Amino acid sequence: MDPKDPEVGTAPIHFIQPGGGFCFSLEIAWGKFRRAILKSFFPAYTGRMQALRLGSCPDCKHNIIDSRDLKLFSNVCGFYFDPDLDPFAGRNKIWFARPGIMELLCFTLLLVPTTIAFIFMALLFHPAFGVGAVAGFLLWLFVISFFRNPPREIPVAPNILVSPADGVITHLEEVEEAGIGAAFRVSIFLSVFNVHVNRVPVAGTVTHVRYYPGAFLDARSSDCAKRNEQLWIDLIEKEKGFPVRVKQIAGAIARRIVCQVGVGKFLRRGELYGMIKFGSRTDVLIPANLVEKVLVKVGTAVYGGSTIILKLKD
Repeated sequence: MDPKDPEVGTAPIHFIQPGGGFCFSLEIAWGKFRRAILKSFFPAYTGRMQALRLGSCPDCKHNIIDSRDLKLFSNVCGFYFDPDLDPFAGRNKIWFARPGIMELLCFTLLLVPTTIAFIFMALLFHPAFGVGAVAGFLLWLFVISFFRNPPREIPVAPNILVSPADGVITHLEEVEEAGIGAAFRVSIFLSVFNVHVNRVPVAGTVTHVRYYPGAFLDARSSDCAKRNEQLWIDLIEKEKGFPVRVKQIAGAIARRIVCQVGVGKFLRRGELYGMIKFGSRTDVLIPANLVEKVLVKVGTAVYGGSTIILKLKD
């Protein structure tokens, strides 16, 4: 990527997880199979749900039947469903991040039978096999924790910027940023123990979404912000119209970035818009001259959507 031209190095975005991945490919394949079954054997349901679609998607290639299909294409498809009429709207309220459900299923199908097998071997052959059962069970719980999405209380005070992610503050500095100029950057490291969803730091409208393929250096590396795979969203803040940029940056373990919103989408402060599967780094940048007071320091633990990190000038 070129620091003077944010368009250099970008790649097309075709779905919410532009970097793909094995589990994501399974989910796409399952969606195609499910739609084929619905069209072949449940034409009445298909017609009824398509009649409920709102919005538009000229030359749509996403084959949207119901809101389950939008899960994978919400950032690039103009269709949507009224939550009051959508039979699947409740899925957005579950305690887990929906983009991680397929990973949860895959790891569950792998680890739960393995754990049960070790339990039987411990009972039938030798108690030492119990170590494998305990390890498998703990690893399964660990994976479940990766994709948790607990509710957050969003601050309502004016002139503030909230954290876009859970984690620890690693950088607080002024930088030159293409499209912003002199900017203040807050960097947050997300470990494998943190909640991995991302939330917007201000209320505003998305103006740009850019995806940059890249390397997978450790998220704490000084070069990761320039060389690693990342996805940027730019917003125009609702009240005063200043630009805000949030960067999701992949790491050595976290290699799957998810962005569920597209250009033109209005987001409330603290609203969930994506995730970085298995951790990594999130940066937020705003014009430096808007910062009145920095409310965190390097090493501070923050919580996405609820921790106030900056006080802005009136």
